[in-house]
Amino acid sequence: MPLRSPLFEPTSLLRRVSYPPSFEGLVVETLKGDSIVFDLPCFGRSDELAGRLVIYLDQNKWRLVSDAMSGQQSGTSDDRAAALQLVQWSAERKIILPASSGHYYETTKWSNAEGRYRLGLSILQFSRGWQLRDPLQVWRDELRLMFRAEIGQSEIVAPVVTLEPNTLHSASRGVVAPPAPADFPPQAAFQHEALVSALSLIDTMLDSGGGERGPEVGWIEVNQKFSDWLDSHGGDAQQKRKAIDAWLLSDLQKKVAEESFAIGMTPEQLKAWGTGSQPVQKMSSLPALGLFREMLHERHLNRGTTWKPNDVIDMVYLSCAAGYSDFVVCERQMREPLACGAKRLERSAQVFRSLTEAVSAIEVALETRARDGSGSAV
Repeated sequence: MPLRSPLFEPTSLLRRVSYPPSFEGLVVETLKGDSIVFDLPCFGRSDELAGRLVIYLDQNKWRLVSDAMSGQQSGTSDDRAAALQLVQWSAERKIILPASSGHYYETTKWSNAEGRYRLGLSILQFSRGWQLRDPLQVWRDELRLMFRAEIGQSEIVAPVVTLEPNTLHSASRGVVAPPAPADFPPQAAFQHEALVSALSLIDTMLDSGGGERGPEVGWIEVNQKFSDWLDSHGGDAQQKRKAIDAWLLSDLQKKVAEESFAIGMTPEQLKAWGTGSQPVQKMSSLPALGLFREMLHERHLNRGTTWKPNDVIDMVYLSCAAGYSDFVVCERQMREPLACGAKRLERSAQVFRSLTEAVSAIEVALETRARDGSGSAV
């Protein structure tokens, strides 16, 4: 059917969109002649990982992948070879490289238009539509599950690494996706939602106008003041950990109140939870929030810590990724507190600071899975 208006905005770099009647995937062609293939979610199926390994790359590691694909000589020769190996495994559907809203934010605000396009293209091509659910929503989900367990209820857990539409940004950020037409049957409505979500992500990432910087939320200054206050006051590490827990609970109080209320927890039950023995310690078992708490302890307990732009944002995304991925690759500054936290909490995620080290470990894991028959490609 002919379109009554242009499909894309003037700044869009997309030329053509197609998908088969089987709804197996979305193919997008750009004005520069590149193609992007996104896997599309299946109606009624929640877990589509199919036993594949999940590897989360920090933004600077995606830069290495992008540069390796375009022939740039960044990083070491070993890292370039490792980047190409990850690309091959992704194409063979042996691994999943999910994208996060952090990747989109960092990429779209880059002022170098050509570099921004190459990087965005690489993230889109090799993530294949797989996303890390918004960490702030993951926190809320984990709190809700914790409170349900407190009062003897259970709930189905939504996958964090997923193809589900509209998961990159949570509703708490004020993002409301456009609904499908009211007369669509359930499966058609779901497919409409999935197509709009996937196409919006691709178009946004590659838009020639780039993205806008969001407002500064003051996390850097607040954390710096708190670190400086801890350095200037006496007390041993245990006392400081309690102070950090109290500070974290204060930061989470709105989420705690809203999620406990949402499941029908009474004020008396919430008070009993909050006045119990160190309530924040109960969060240590939560996959994402538990690791974020550990990273927060590591950073604030380190005397003389200097907080830099994006430090807290990196901690939010990396701790969430490590809670639900098999491997995380990030820069050294974040790798140390994340790896220490994962070790302390006995988490299975492996954390590396170089692509070369990570690929070696991933190769072992893939060989083990192939030998045991515990992984499968789809």
